[in-house]
Amino acid sequence: MENLPKNKKIILYDGVCNLCDSAVQRIIKHDSKDVFRFVALQSDLGQKIIKHLGIDTQKTDSIILYQPGFAYYYKSEAVLEIAKDLSGLFYFGTLFSILPTSLNNHIYDYIAKNRYKWYGKKETCLIPTKELQAKFLE
Repeated sequence: MENLPKNKKIILYDGVCNLCDSAVQRIIKHDSKDVFRFVALQSDLGQKIIKHLGIDTQKTDSIILYQPGFAYYYKSEAVLEIAKDLSGLFYFGTLFSILPTSLNNHIYDYIAKNRYKWYGKKETCLIPTKELQAKFLE
């Protein structure tokens, strides 16, 4: 894990989920401070990071925020932590942090469980354009 950027927050996401892909695109658009880098959960690097962190993939399968050398978050906590660093209306998403984590996770789990049914999925992970390649880790 020594090759990961230490000054960036790494978002591990479901690379075949259309909802997750859309969320990644929105995060990139509103990441005005260039805080985030992205790794598909299905990639070799994604699997190495999950193993390094000791995350049980039965607990989450759609988003993890990893701050190398500091902490990691998953489910609703990851979403709220990501929102803190975004510009625009996304920052107001942090207002959900006043709700109990169990309630936020219940809502998150419901959406995550139905994401393929509601939004569909792709056969392969997103292939970033040349302009965006630096935002994605391999």
